[in-house]
Amino acid sequence: MRFKTMVLTGCVALAFALPAVAAPGIAAPDFTVADTNGKPVKLADYLGKFVVLEWTNPECPFVQKHYNSQNMQGLQKEWGAKDVVWLTINSTNMSHSEYKTPVEMANWMRAEGAAPKAMLIDGTSATARVYAAKNTPHMFVIDPSGKIIYDGAIDDKRSTNPADVRIAHNYVRAALTEATAGNPVSIANTTPYGCTLKY
Repeated sequence: MRFKTMVLTGCVALAFALPAVAAPGIAAPDFTVADTNGKPVKLADYLGKFVVLEWTNPECPFVQKHYNSQNMQGLQKEWGAKDVVWLTINSTNMSHSEYKTPVEMANWMRAEGAAPKAMLIDGTSATARVYAAKNTPHMFVIDPSGKIIYDGAIDDKRSTNPADVRIAHNYVRAALTEATAGNPVSIANTTPYGCTLKY
């Protein structure tokens, strides 16, 4: 199965837009989005690997929960060491007051000790629309064939309290653990929680 090419965005021109269809069991919509260095990053280039998409916004208390507790960075490092490609995406629209420039995002990620494969700036929010990303954080896991195998919340503790991370069931870790062992993902879809994505 191949990635379904759907949108070019970020610092790359938008080619065409189609309705959002991202959901577990279907091909992940392809995209090309510039990273904080201005380098285009294309999802289809990672066909053959597990990929995590993490929607983020530094202004969001729910995002801050997972970064202040080192939970998100821990996941990035844990699974990056296992050859999982982790792509963090900020789709806050450039017209919104919470928009961060590539330099601002790079500085924030560096200060937080984050370790994704790339930090992507989707300033038009086009990629978020194709994936129907609703919140920050909103997480997707894609398998090596290019199929979405998880879509939803990072865990089951819908709070801004960093202490809850220790007792939460982490859906992303569970999905990756099952899938990388060759097993089906037992919970493939949950309702994401967090701040509303700033389209």
